[in-house]
Amino acid sequence: MTAFSSARQVHIPLGTRSYDIAIGAGLLDDPASFGAARAGAQALIVTNTTIEPLYAERLARALAPRHSQVRLLALPDGEQHKTWASLNLIFDQLLADAADRKTTLYALGGGVVGDMAGFAAACYMRGVPFVQVPTTLLAQVDSSVGGKTAINHPLGKNMIGAFYQPLAVLCDLDVLKTLPARELSAGLAEVIKYGPIADMAFLDWIESHLDALRACDQAALAHAVERSCQIKADVVAQDEQESNLRAILNFGHTFGHAIEAGMGYGAWLHGEGVGAGMVMAAELSRELGLVDAAFVQRLSRLIERAGLSTRGAVLDMHDNAGRYLELMRVDKKAEAGEIRFVVIDGPGRAAVRPAPDALVRQVIDRCCAGLCN
Repeated sequence: MTAFSSARQVHIPLGTRSYDIAIGAGLLDDPASFGAARAGAQALIVTNTTIEPLYAERLARALAPRHSQVRLLALPDGEQHKTWASLNLIFDQLLADAADRKTTLYALGGGVVGDMAGFAAACYMRGVPFVQVPTTLLAQVDSSVGGKTAINHPLGKNMIGAFYQPLAVLCDLDVLKTLPARELSAGLAEVIKYGPIADMAFLDWIESHLDALRACDQAALAHAVERSCQIKADVVAQDEQESNLRAILNFGHTFGHAIEAGMGYGAWLHGEGVGAGMVMAAELSRELGLVDAAFVQRLSRLIERAGLSTRGAVLDMHDNAGRYLELMRVDKKAEAGEIRFVVIDGPGRAAVRPAPDALVRQVIDRCCAGLCN
């Protein structure tokens, strides 16, 4: 039995764009894992300088039976490099190789690599196939799933991009063994978010298995990745291009993206911003009368146990809340300049709604002072 056939699978039902997420150990080295990918003359592995020495050669060997030519491009590592300049490096490589429409891109890395390789695949020759091979927990449970691809702009995170679905997603749990503790904690933020927005029983499970997750217990990771992907798959199937429901997956992200942009991309990891952002969003939900203080405290304690800060960053010493509001107005959920927040509309349910600036300022001031936990 191959590693792929014994892997857990989550299906993303999107008609002709449907695909499967494979979750298991040993997928990266097994050529059978890539059966959903189209065989063709050329393939380009897009990775970064950190992941390249760890896994690029192994992926190239697994792809050799499917492609007569496998090229490699290692991009600079870090959120600060999720830019037009890095994106153009991918196009430069594709053009230098005379890549055609049957060339397949393989995104080997975390969310930054996956977003940029996917965006390049969406744009090159108006669309070439690509496969996600995420190497971080955050990418396995969130960014590699659902077809969101993008680069950052100095004024806003992920504001330039496209919806473009991969042919497949391969989540090899073995690669998480080399993940630094800080990156693992950042990924846990995206796991935790699925409980408050969709499944409180899953939140219960995370609370009781958090130590195992932080220790990279494979059985715990397998369940966390599978359940996270199942929840996201259900949401994406109903709202592929985020016209309404899919926005709930951004719980904590409006505040978190402001932290990332305001501190400078790379200073806070994405999951670190989301962790603090979830506390702020939960506090806003409490102020709106949707949840009680006990819920906010429960979520805050779990985020802290995951190794994440529950305190918002100070972006401006003179008008910190004003700086947050300025950055949050450049958000994909904003409409006509009105910021719309993902709030918890009762445990296990989320909604998207506006809130008065004065109330948001109050929440920001409290949470950046460490008073929301």
